[in-house]
Amino acid sequence: MYLWLQALHIIFVISWFAGIFYLPRLFVHYCLSDDQATQQRLVIMMQKLYRFTAPFAWLSLAFGLSMLYLNLAYLKSAGWFHTKMLFVIGLFAYQFYNRHLVKVFTEGRNTRSHRFYRIYNEAPVIAMFAMVILAVVKPF
Repeated sequence: MYLWLQALHIIFVISWFAGIFYLPRLFVHYCLSDDQATQQRLVIMMQKLYRFTAPFAWLSLAFGLSMLYLNLAYLKSAGWFHTKMLFVIGLFAYQFYNRHLVKVFTEGRNTRSHRFYRIYNEAPVIAMFAMVILAVVKPF
């Protein structure tokens, strides 16, 4: 049973990360475009991508919590797990901020440059590296 939960957790995390990685790229392309029709098309893509991938965040959380429940005694004292949870909280904050940004682009209120979004896009990459290392290597 645990391995099924783990497999589903990993599948939904991968699916969630696909959206987390691609959505800011759409922000970059919007900023680089001067064409109104292209910007409108990119906004539609942002909205659809966010709506499609947001449930994967919640499914990742649900299966992660299921695994936590089954290993609560061990994970309560695992330092690597507590650190990983800080990154998970950060990713959910990133997810919610992405929702805000989609609304900003939808309303035509973006004031940031493509450079900002290129840098912004690196945060989940760093989080992914950290979480995989923490979960696999368990350094502390």
